[in-house]
Amino acid sequence: MDPGAPTSGPGAPAIGRREEWSGKAWGGGGLKVGARCRGCQRSGAIRARPRGSKEVSQPSDFKHDFETVSEYTATMPRIEMPRRLLLGPGPSNVHPRVLAAMSQPLVGHLDPAFLAILDEVQERLRHLFGTVNPMTLPISGTGSAGMEACFANLLEAGDDVVVGVAGVFGERMCEVARRMGARVTRVETEPGTPLDDAAMAETIARIRPTAVAFVHAETSTGVHQPVDAIAQAARDAGALVILDCVTSLGGVDVTLDAWGIDAAYSGTQKCLSCPPGLSPVSFSPRAIERVRSRRSPVQSWYLDVDLLAGYFGEERVYHHTAPVSAVLGLAQALRMVESEGMEARIARHRSAAEALIDGVSPLGFTPLVDKPFRLPMLTSLRLPPAVTRDGEGSLRRGLLERYGIEVGGGLGKLAGQIWRVGLMGENARLINVEALLFALRKELA
Repeated sequence: MDPGAPTSGPGAPAIGRREEWSGKAWGGGGLKVGARCRGCQRSGAIRARPRGSKEVSQPSDFKHDFETVSEYTATMPRIEMPRRLLLGPGPSNVHPRVLAAMSQPLVGHLDPAFLAILDEVQERLRHLFGTVNPMTLPISGTGSAGMEACFANLLEAGDDVVVGVAGVFGERMCEVARRMGARVTRVETEPGTPLDDAAMAETIARIRPTAVAFVHAETSTGVHQPVDAIAQAARDAGALVILDCVTSLGGVDVTLDAWGIDAAYSGTQKCLSCPPGLSPVSFSPRAIERVRSRRSPVQSWYLDVDLLAGYFGEERVYHHTAPVSAVLGLAQALRMVESEGMEARIARHRSAAEALIDGVSPLGFTPLVDKPFRLPMLTSLRLPPAVTRDGEGSLRRGLLERYGIEVGGGLGKLAGQIWRVGLMGENARLINVEALLFALRKELA
């Protein structure tokens, strides 16, 4: 079926036959748009008419006729993007089933068929987050919107917050909290190392903050941060716990309720292998109580979780127009995650990461992070001297231009010193590791 044709009603083409267009179905009077005729290659306005119909009178500016919508749309220019193997820190490649789900006919964001899918997405997200939190939902925005939602809802001006900074995204947490008017106390560690549990616990006990925030999977360094001890120290001090799960969700175990996490956020473009655009978030009942007892309104109307609850709960009160197609894609991705099973999925990510490290070692690349704290879905690699001497950017550019492979460079203090190789979601497969190794061997020969 032509994507521009009506999908229901008298003007809709039947599946399996060549479609014909009726002017009445699209508002009468025919289709009047600028186009280029394939026959004469001249631009002008066109009118499509039903096959076999008599010629109709047209204004003088109508230059060409097409009998079917397919003939008309064939003249339209298309957007064509190159095929890439996305082995950077995100996004990852998207499974064809997810793309097919996103190309389903558009329905309204209050359509019962869509709301049923939305309910399914929320329930599957609860399962993946390891929580029973009713307020678990896909925020309309990227992972950074999820971060802002957690901080905006739980912090007010003058509140104290302790932030663990193990890389760029811990730094971003500090900046978001500062813009909310909070007093930020940082606990830092060297890039490539996890936060020290004792240092975090001592600072939390001394400050007794409103909230404690840190990153589960630091995408800028490839560190897999242990959660239990820091979360326990925060709860002992009566603080709420905010956890960044942008890179971890769907690649390693996430158990919010067992850890005692009050607010968590993720992104769809990493281990869930969806296009970017949604941020799964989850708020505990304790977090929702905090929101409803605030002294001042949430700084963001759009991200106010109390307002969002009206749409994502049973009432279905209009808040904003949900990105229907993106939610359909996420629904398909979550079905695939559950079908594979997290145990098998975790093992697949770990196997791919181990194969990568083994394969690049003879080429002079070494892991930045000690083995107990390495992320399986994102490996940070120190570069061999030959690569840094010649400029690592030129090698990455060669991989992209000659082999269609994207890898990520370092951020912040690690810029120019490391690569970040993502084997996330659909890309965590040995065939993709072999493709990268083949290209590197050719380029470094």
